[in-house]
Amino acid sequence: MAQPVTTLDVKATEALHRLSAARATQQPCAPVRALLPAGDLDAAYAVQSAWIAGQQAAGARIVGRKIGLTNPVVQRQLGVDQPDFGVLLDTMECRTDVPIEIARTLQPKIEAEIAFVLARDLTSAVIGRDDVAAATGYVVAALEIVDSRIAEWDIDIVDTVADNASSGLFVLGNRHVGIAELDLPACRMSLLRAGEVVSTGSGADCLGDPLVAVAWLATTARDRGRPLRAGEIVLSGALGPMVPVTSGDSFHARISGVGEVTASFTGGVS
Repeated sequence: MAQPVTTLDVKATEALHRLSAARATQQPCAPVRALLPAGDLDAAYAVQSAWIAGQQAAGARIVGRKIGLTNPVVQRQLGVDQPDFGVLLDTMECRTDVPIEIARTLQPKIEAEIAFVLARDLTSAVIGRDDVAAATGYVVAALEIVDSRIAEWDIDIVDTVADNASSGLFVLGNRHVGIAELDLPACRMSLLRAGEVVSTGSGADCLGDPLVAVAWLATTARDRGRPLRAGEIVLSGALGPMVPVTSGDSFHARISGVGEVTASFTGGVS
């Protein structure tokens, strides 16, 4: 589905161009928050939507959404106090059995999540956790490689929203699990790098319950004119702290009851 047409003012257009140039040149840029009204999420989401529309025009396809900043530890890591969301494109999905070229990113960090794959649209006037559960086809373990086009991750909520919620790449595991089989808040996560545990957490660390996080997203996306649809992937948010990624790293995430997923990185310094 195409993004809604977005008309940007001069400053928002400058923010879009700054972020796009950072991607094109592989050089992180200065924050864009000074170009947009302080705390103006509408302006930031407009920049995000304009970038996604440009990617679609170039042939990319929307495959889902991601929720960011659901974990209080991650919020403290970035100095942000509320969740946000971004759009997932088919060009962002990576396979577990193929090393990821780290040069595809600028400043990558990795986090383990529970991904939802929807079997039904989420468009009703009131969307709660039970509605999300009923609409979910299955869940799967996921790794999100978050990335920021802003130099040294010097971001606030406006910066990260405009930058597509600091989206980078993502990897899905191979095991599909029905939602009825799980107590999602109780699911425990361990993220290992080269066999060493580097991040831990649980479903309860994702807004108390990943179903609540997805309900927040479904409501917010509906209100912003592009509701969640059947077939979409939703990355529901980090279960533990983000971990920096460097070339040669290999990660393995285990989420109890859900499954496992791996990612490795190769190539030159990002």
